Amino acid sequence: MSDASKRLLEEANAAVDRGDYEDFLAFCTEDTVWTFVGDRTLRGKDEVRTWMLGEYEKPPRNNVAQLIAEDDSLVALGTIVTVHGGREVTHTYCDVWRLRDGKLSELRAFVM
Repeated sequence: MSDASKRLLEEANAAVDRGDYEDFLAFCTEDTVWTFVGDRTLRGKDEVRTWMLGEYEKPPRNNVAQLIAEDDSLVALGTIVTVHGGREVTHTYCDVWRLRDGKLSELRAFVM
């Protein structure tokens, strides 16, 4: 499952990079939960969709440097470049995903 999990996240990230947030959300469970550690928790696709539309002025550029998969867990280390107020901002992250039934069901994101 580890290679399949990695491919799933790569395809989902590619959708975000294209700005196709609905395609991305198709990779998530309906009850997906995203926790941005130290910040907020989003529950369900609707909250994630609203957050993405407000967070990304332009589609981000995501660069995954390393993927580690084991059982139903997947860890992605990388950087993401977003635009805020017309300025590019680079964030370093460690995303810890949990998969259920072949979809992204839970995210714990550590972002700097």
